[in-house]
Amino acid sequence: MARRKGVESSIALADAVAMCKVDAISAYPITPQTHIVEHLSEWVNDGELDAEFIPVESEHSAMSAALGTSAVGARTFTATSSQGLALMHEILFIAPAMRLPVVMAVANRSLSGPISIWNDHSDIMAERDIGWIQIFAENGQECFDLTPACFKIAEDKRVILPTILNFDGFIVSHMIEPIEYWEQETFDKFLPEFEPQIRLDVKNPSTMGAVGVPEIYYEARMAQHMALVNSKPVIKEVFAEVSQITGREYKVVESYNMEKAEVALVMMGSLTETAMTAVNNLKAKGIEVGIVRPRLWRPFPTEEFLEVLGDISVIGCVDRAYTFGAASHPVASEVKSVLYTSDKRPQVREYVMGIGGRDVRIEEIEDMFMQLIEVKNTGKDFPIQYIGVRE
Repeated sequence: MARRKGVESSIALADAVAMCKVDAISAYPITPQTHIVEHLSEWVNDGELDAEFIPVESEHSAMSAALGTSAVGARTFTATSSQGLALMHEILFIAPAMRLPVVMAVANRSLSGPISIWNDHSDIMAERDIGWIQIFAENGQECFDLTPACFKIAEDKRVILPTILNFDGFIVSHMIEPIEYWEQETFDKFLPEFEPQIRLDVKNPSTMGAVGVPEIYYEARMAQHMALVNSKPVIKEVFAEVSQITGREYKVVESYNMEKAEVALVMMGSLTETAMTAVNNLKAKGIEVGIVRPRLWRPFPTEEFLEVLGDISVIGCVDRAYTFGAASHPVASEVKSVLYTSDKRPQVREYVMGIGGRDVRIEEIEDMFMQLIEVKNTGKDFPIQYIGVRE
């Protein structure tokens, strides 16, 4: 029977990692991720988790160590944030290319400069094209539930790819919530022992990460791309299994009040829960609006996104990161590219908000919905709206 306890989301995530019986943890502390690896170090130090805990001198080394332990067949975990993720950048591309199913938690945080320890999505949006599976959690319960899901997806013989679990720094990472814990028996039944398909073995020598000459490099990258694209059915299977275990619905694209919605916002992360309150407030006034919530960011779930979108004629894309010098910011540019080759062509309006931890008010989201309704009724165009920024 599941246990319910009040606990910080980072601690719950760390507990889930330990209950997945990881073999190796490489760790470097960075705000607001630190509590995860600190708590895991306690698990190992207290003898409650039989794992190798590797304290390293930088995030670059943390990812390098993770690749090494994964390559010899260890179930491997690490975590980072912001500049730490950026420092890993060089090594991040190697994990999917070598098909090493490392799982990493990223407590999303602003990138410098100026220095900011607060939340937005600029760190992970700078790593969109590293070839990892990327999933977003909205709250502490989802962090707990999706941690074993990430391991099961990454290690599935049809996938074998590294996986990132994103969650908002501070807003989620340091929030104490009532979280329902799975029993260890449930973890053991859900997540089989890791059986690496390829591993370094001194008794059976092999080469990993060799030079890719022009005659093979193109094909190697194509194989990696297809592996990521083809991981989606497995991700959907695992999400469905987690839903069955927990009674909480997990889909690659989720929605809120889309059945009757006139307009909708597309967004990811904890902000969606704030936006639900705005939807409820407007619904109470007889105004029907909805939210489309991609949980899976890579591979982008195109078909499922279009299905959830339905026949809606106006949408707003909410970004919490910049693409400097471009016509659109990350989520909006992704959505527009999907719609361009689709028969569905709703009008798209763009919003940027919550940058560097700037507060987002429910009233601001309600105003965004009302602006979209105005677009629907009048056809009026708006430039990109930077919500909450001072002149």
